[in-house]
Amino acid sequence: MEKVFNDSSWIWYTDNASNDTYGEFTDTVKYNGGKVTCRISCDGDYTLCINGKYVSSNQYADFEHYKSYDDLDVTKYLENGENSIYVLVWHIGFGCYRYKSAQAGLMYEFVCDEKVIAKSSCNTLSRENQNYKNGYMKLITNQIGPSFLYDATVSNKAPYKNSIVVNKTCNMVQRPIKKSVLLPKKECKVLKDEGNHYIIDLGEETVGFPTFKFTSNTEQKITVAWGEHIAEGYVFRNLGDRDFSYEYISKCGENEYTNYMILLGGRYLEIFCEDNIELDYFTVIPHEYPVDIIPKKFNNELDQKIYDLCTRTLKLCMMDRYVDTPWREQGFYVYDSKNQMHCGYHTLENGNKDYARAGLVLISKSIRDDGLLSITCPCGNDLPIPSFSLHYFGSVREYIEHTGDLSLANEVYDVLNKIINKFVSNIKDGLMYYFGVPYYWYFYDWSPFMDGYGPRNEEVPDLMMNCLLIIALENFKAISEKIGKPFELQSTIDSLKGNAKREFFCNDNGLFTMHKGEDQFTEIGNSVAILAGIASKEENALIAEKLTENTLHSCSLSMKTIKYDALLSVDEKYREIIIDEIRKTYEIMLDNGATSVWEVIEGYSAFGNAGSLCHGWSSIPVLYLQ
Repeated sequence: MEKVFNDSSWIWYTDNASNDTYGEFTDTVKYNGGKVTCRISCDGDYTLCINGKYVSSNQYADFEHYKSYDDLDVTKYLENGENSIYVLVWHIGFGCYRYKSAQAGLMYEFVCDEKVIAKSSCNTLSRENQNYKNGYMKLITNQIGPSFLYDATVSNKAPYKNSIVVNKTCNMVQRPIKKSVLLPKKECKVLKDEGNHYIIDLGEETVGFPTFKFTSNTEQKITVAWGEHIAEGYVFRNLGDRDFSYEYISKCGENEYTNYMILLGGRYLEIFCEDNIELDYFTVIPHEYPVDIIPKKFNNELDQKIYDLCTRTLKLCMMDRYVDTPWREQGFYVYDSKNQMHCGYHTLENGNKDYARAGLVLISKSIRDDGLLSITCPCGNDLPIPSFSLHYFGSVREYIEHTGDLSLANEVYDVLNKIINKFVSNIKDGLMYYFGVPYYWYFYDWSPFMDGYGPRNEEVPDLMMNCLLIIALENFKAISEKIGKPFELQSTIDSLKGNAKREFFCNDNGLFTMHKGEDQFTEIGNSVAILAGIASKEENALIAEKLTENTLHSCSLSMKTIKYDALLSVDEKYREIIIDEIRKTYEIMLDNGATSVWEVIEGYSAFGNAGSLCHGWSSIPVLYLQ
């Protein structure tokens, strides 16, 4: 690969970087023709402008040991002679579920005909941006991180000074996927206009950058909230410690503003003003990953609507990596993305191979010292979900099966091996036990006995962990065989199967319980037991019948794929039952005006009115409608 950043330096505007701060950097490029490429990387996010025109933003989610840079063709933005370069960088600084804290910094170079014509160095002029409230630290959610306050009345008269070269060491990689594209600003409908209070309907669930234009006769603070539904005449803004809003201090006269570094997910905007304003528009600029949905035609009209709803949701949940819900979290979870990738192989052009591969590599870079994957990737909070590390093996195997690409398995093999060793080393008396560490979250599903809440720090075995470990071992075996690696854990698989059967199977009802001696009979627990192969063929047949009788504790939407796969592994006769259940479930959403699929069937009322109405992991009907 071509060498990059040979002479460029990591820089910042101060030698004492603080959290949630904004730096602005200026430079000039002399242009005399030819193709010019800008390579740029930062910590947090950036907005690049040339000659006052927006060029690009959106730093790829990464780590210091896997630091991404964008490679941009900026030729069309340049004019003969001197050209002004402006870069705004937002340094978040503190960890959340979509960002791992790192040292502040910006690095760039402009290259023409293999010659560097501008670069980041101590000669780059910089200063703190004064329009944004630095150090504001106002959280949207713990998962998304901070919001912002922009003050349009400030005229920054502080002089630009030479930048500080910072000691920031990174392993640089070129962004492995395409950049998302910006579409024309979203047409919307004003539902409420009281002069100083507006409610805007974007018409459908949308993901994009906030943008507006209005006239104000006074300087005033304006608060803009966003959400997925309206209740009692307002957009739900405050939900517990969550605050879905940003703030803007207007100047007298015309105000026009766009933020290219924070993505809003939702359908509604609500604007609170101190005084009346004359509104031109208040909306978002849609931000969309450039991939096409494979068109499919169904004879059943409801099936068509469900397919279209699910595939639209998949695209909404594609940022620079798969995210669970654009509104509430924007987190790249291993299990959530497993569903999304699997659906994408069937519904996105070319199976969306490159995007899935990049995501699986990024996940591997989140491996912790203890051998588990972080809860999200990247992540600045220390809360792993052990079961998600086991689901990663299924994601890698499915990638191989759907793409035929073995290079990914070779690249992440050492990570897979480290994860497996973590679990196998904690097998006691033939069963996998909880690790006994307080900050591990033993989550399996949003259903009874499965959410991981409660006293689960003691060292005990459960059905789910043991079955998922068996399935992960089987997947690891298949992956290893594909790439010619030895697999020496077959006896571990056999032992776990026999011991799990003895520990969790109840002879009196022919079902598996979550914990020995407890009446915890669930759909997902018995489904993973079938997939793990710990029961006989006859026992699986009886369990499958009970899975269709609605007598067990039901699993949530995202985990239905485990239930459906278990049923189909027993008998193809269950296909029509599965399709019927999908139709009944997703018709509820459609009847309620959904423009994307919900996180759980309860809709927004779940989780204290914080249930997401756009959640990629629930797009699984596309796997079965075909």
